Amino acid sequence: MTALRLDHAGKALVLADLPVPRPGAGEVRVRVVAAGLNPLDAKIRAGQAAHAKHPAPAVLGLDMAGIVDAVGTDVIGFAPGDAVYGLTGGVGGIQGSLAPFAVVDAALLAHAPTHLPLADAAALPLGFITAWEGLVDRAHLGAGQTLLVHGGAGGVGSMAVQLGVALGARVVATGSAGQADVITTMGATFFDYRASSIESIVETCTGGEGFDVVYDTLGGATLDASFVAARRYGGHVVSSLGWGTHSLAPLSFRAATYSGVFTLMPLLTGKGREAHGRIMAEATRLADGGKLRPVLSARRFALADGNAALDLVESGDAGGKVIVEIG
Repeated sequence: MTALRLDHAGKALVLADLPVPRPGAGEVRVRVVAAGLNPLDAKIRAGQAAHAKHPAPAVLGLDMAGIVDAVGTDVIGFAPGDAVYGLTGGVGGIQGSLAPFAVVDAALLAHAPTHLPLADAAALPLGFITAWEGLVDRAHLGAGQTLLVHGGAGGVGSMAVQLGVALGARVVATGSAGQADVITTMGATFFDYRASSIESIVETCTGGEGFDVVYDTLGGATLDASFVAARRYGGHVVSSLGWGTHSLAPLSFRAATYSGVFTLMPLLTGKGREAHGRIMAEATRLADGGKLRPVLSARRFALADGNAALDLVESGDAGGKVIVEIG
């Protein structure tokens, strides 16, 4: 099979002939229909993501959607011909989705939504799992609570907004002025992060008390601002980008709490992979119920143009998740 391979960090991916992998026990082979690209994929290409533990030579691509082609022993629930998707590789030395075939741990997979084109479903896994682990597993967001999402039009942010709405929360999201329509269409109240201070958002939306849950997808100063946006006595801040050094005093003085999300852990350690499969099954349920849709870039790419696709991701100007259509 002809795949895109990273031979040297910081260099372009190259087309390479690789053997078609064979599934082992607990694995399925998937004919890849599409790969959904993430900023992390671009960082791995650039050699700027040591935490991903994906040294060259390597096939990149975390998110995948495709058709089961073959099934190994001890696999239950999947059969050849099934449409599936998940966060399946591209880190930890596991082959990614920028290839015609991938062997995948069946625990990481779920049956794909029937109400979305299969290629579009490749845009969901990393963002949705990250949103779910933050809002459901860490913060236990419930109906009637208030949720503030920073970066509400991004890959994780758009999933967090839609999940929050589906859970019955009152959702507020920040973004740039050009993202207002995207955010409001998803059911959230929009604030331009350049025009509105965190204090004014807290005052306008909660009467100064703070939000029950704040999801930070940006890190840096935005994470610091999230600490002062949490509700007094019981507010919770979640971050998927908790890099740097931050003072926890503003959070402590509000008697609030903090959790970090590291979505790659099951892929890197092999532990907890069944949880990712269950989370993706929830994504399917929501998508088929009309409550979850990916925010997609207007541009689509073929496998041979994978470097251009990663360049667009790296630029920050994609306008949504970038899809590479493969099969």
